[in-house]
Amino acid sequence: MEISTSILNINEEKITETFYNIEAAKTDYFHIDVMDGKFVSNNTVEKMQRYTDILNGITNTPIEVHLMVENVKEYVDMFIPNNPTKIIFHAKAMQNSEEVFKMIEYIKENNIQVGLALSPEDSIDSIKEFIPKIHQVLVMTVNPGQGGQALIPECIKKAQELKKYLDSENLETQIEVDGGVNLQNIKEIANSGVDIAVAGTAIVKAVDMKYVIYTMHQA
Repeated sequence: MEISTSILNINEEKITETFYNIEAAKTDYFHIDVMDGKFVSNNTVEKMQRYTDILNGITNTPIEVHLMVENVKEYVDMFIPNNPTKIIFHAKAMQNSEEVFKMIEYIKENNIQVGLALSPEDSIDSIKEFIPKIHQVLVMTVNPGQGGQALIPECIKKAQELKKYLDSENLETQIEVDGGVNLQNIKEIANSGVDIAVAGTAIVKAVDMKYVIYTMHQA
């Protein structure tokens, strides 16, 4: 299983040093949580733009951008110049299915992989029509908007259901989970058929980031 490190709650005073340490600890991705203060109450746009600009200058580790925003196109255009590997957005932020399909194609036309995110209250059925066109589904295992929350166990069941659905349809779409991931639950997450786990606090607040990421990789 791959590990994506959320940089939402990194100490700004040691930002560059921390990025180097996370990369040295062999994270597979840097995870950028972009919140507009509308889709969720928190607003991280300016900070995440700045952090992504710094990352682009110092790392070759892939970057994935998770947009928790109402105006998806605006923020896709904002982050395209940073050449992220993936952009993930919430289908329910769009007006209708046609808009979702157009946004998926627009992102792919810029040579960026596309993910769709499911908040805890969102059903798998709500995005089934889009899954054959995307690279991954991000299953939120906390309510979007804040770091440091505890994982909601029911969301792991959703990841398991999604895995069964993908297998039944012979789809190679990856499953990512995000929220409350730590060393205590990483084994259960790995056993649920998840391909990528996003961890923030468990990594960036750890005494030994290398140990945490190594242990998560082995789950």
